[in-house]
Parts: sequence; C-alpha cells; structure tokens
Amino acid sequence: MPRFLHSRIVPIILLLFLGTVEELASQSITLQGGNQTLGITTGLAGSEPVAVINTASSIDFTKANVIQKVTVQTSCLGQRFGLKVVVTSTTLGTPAAEVTLTNGMPATDLVTGVPKRPPGPNNGSCSLLYTASATFAQGNSAELGNDVHTVTYTILAQ
Repeated sequence: MPRFLHSRIVPIILLLFLGTVEELASQSITLQGGNQTLGITTGLAGSEPVAVINTASSIDFTKANVIQKVTVQTSCLGQRFGLKVVVTSTTLGTPAAEVTLTNGMPATDLVTGVPKRPPGPNNGSCSLLYTASATFAQGNSAELGNDVHTVTYTILAQ
C-alpha cells in the first residue's frame, strides 16, 4: 500500500516517489532505489529554471503465464510543477514513450509486450529516468508548498 512521507526541504520543488507492489497470481513488481527527491534550484538570468533529471530508480518484475505490461500513474493533490518518467532500458518488453505524470491520471503504459514464461528468464528489470520541471510563472515550493507524488507501478496482463 502507498505510504506517505513527510520531509522538510526548501528547494524550489520537492517530489517524493513511492513505489507500490501489486501481486496478481505469479506476477510481482518492485520499485528499486527508494524514495527520490528532485529539487529544482538552478536557473539562469532571463530563462526558466533548469529541469532536474534523476536516474536512481528501477523496476524489477517477474513474468507470468500471459503477456504483460507495466503501467504508471500518480497522485499529487494540488500539483503545480511538471514531472515525467521514461524507461531508458529494459531487459524484457518494449518501453513506451515518455509519460507526463499528472494528478489523477489513468494508468498509462510504461512497458508493453513482456513475454509470458517460459522461455527465457523469468525476471526482468527496467531503468527509469524522471524529469522534474517548473516555469517562473508556476512559482516555487518555498512560496507555494511542495509537490509530493505517490507514483504507482502495476504489472498486469496485456
């Protein structure tokens, strides 16, 4: 089940990530890398703040007796800033396009075509790349508060 974390940081934006584990029959998925914090604190005079990229997370999953996919969605009440995720590499399946994470969004495909077992390895993994962004017009978390995301990854039959 998702857990909520409380943290006190004063960068322009604070984003925390929690992975959840969904288990359906022999399917399982686990987020590796723990909770991530992305702080946008740099900008050049006359331009927008510099986006922050984080590659410290990955997903491990097991194959089942059906073709599967991995989906992603987020919950972030009062979301003010941008957040995207993309799979940079995967050992099984096909990465989908970059996903813009928006509060209340439906689950969106992140990896498709994970083959059923057998043949081949029963476990797969994929590396994640998060991009956090903000504009000057959106404000900053020091004035408006932090964005706190609960990001949910699910593996299910395709």
